[in-house]
Amino acid sequence: MSDSESILFVKFLSVNDFTASTTKALGHDFQKWVGWFEKINEERYESSRVTIRDVTDFRKHLREERGQAVATVNRCLVTLRRYFQFLVEREVIEANPAKGVKELRRTPAAPQAIERSAIRRLLREASVRDDHRASAILGIFVFCGLRISEVAALQIGDVDLTERRGSLTVRHGKQLKERSLPVPIQARRMLMDYLGSRPPADTDRIFIGRGLKPLGIDGVRYTVEKYGIAIGLDIHPHALRHTFATQYLEANNNDLVGLAQILGHENIQTTSRYTQRGESQLSAASEMICY
Repeated sequence: MSDSESILFVKFLSVNDFTASTTKALGHDFQKWVGWFEKINEERYESSRVTIRDVTDFRKHLREERGQAVATVNRCLVTLRRYFQFLVEREVIEANPAKGVKELRRTPAAPQAIERSAIRRLLREASVRDDHRASAILGIFVFCGLRISEVAALQIGDVDLTERRGSLTVRHGKQLKERSLPVPIQARRMLMDYLGSRPPADTDRIFIGRGLKPLGIDGVRYTVEKYGIAIGLDIHPHALRHTFATQYLEANNNDLVGLAQILGHENIQTTSRYTQRGESQLSAASEMICY
């Protein structure tokens, strides 16, 4: 890839208000695309040389040869479409070669939730170890449904807790939108126990790590995975958010509107994923039919 092309892509990233994680993902997608283009065409990459056939073949390569998930393939296509449109607007190329390449269709499926018994073991393990920080982190995930970035960004002023009630303000949600949500009693107790034992630190972030520095996203992820391993499961933070959503709907007669508000979803269609039934649930339901 030429230096001028690299400069153009950096410019594309800089003129858009992407988050750090989005910028990283876009860069990864573009490197994947350029590497494939240069290998398959045996020439140095130039956007002016890209055809719709190239983009279509790249889509096929990702899905059929590399076996990547539909969501991953579609994200790459969106990255290319946005970048080429940026080049069109600056008259670097005449037309967007990715514009006519359709994204792959996705079959809606319910996000995978963790069984209640496993969640109980997870919370109990942190309690038995007297790890107040881990208990609070796990409690926020399974009782409040936050995203991992939102947990890491929480500040002391974002929580209002008493024995009778509790609320939490998410100030760093997606697209920087703020929302307020309730903190159930079990999560309140976990947070209050942690805050009562939290050593003084020169930061307003609730969760702190080594050197009394803010605990970042990697630290939060490590905490969840550590306790997952302790109970013999491979658990990721987002699975805990899925679990909260599933349990909330079961306990509240499929209240999608309320769940969307708590999760910070703008479109209720996004929230409706949690009403999809898994294969085992459908199988059990079908067995109930009798003629």
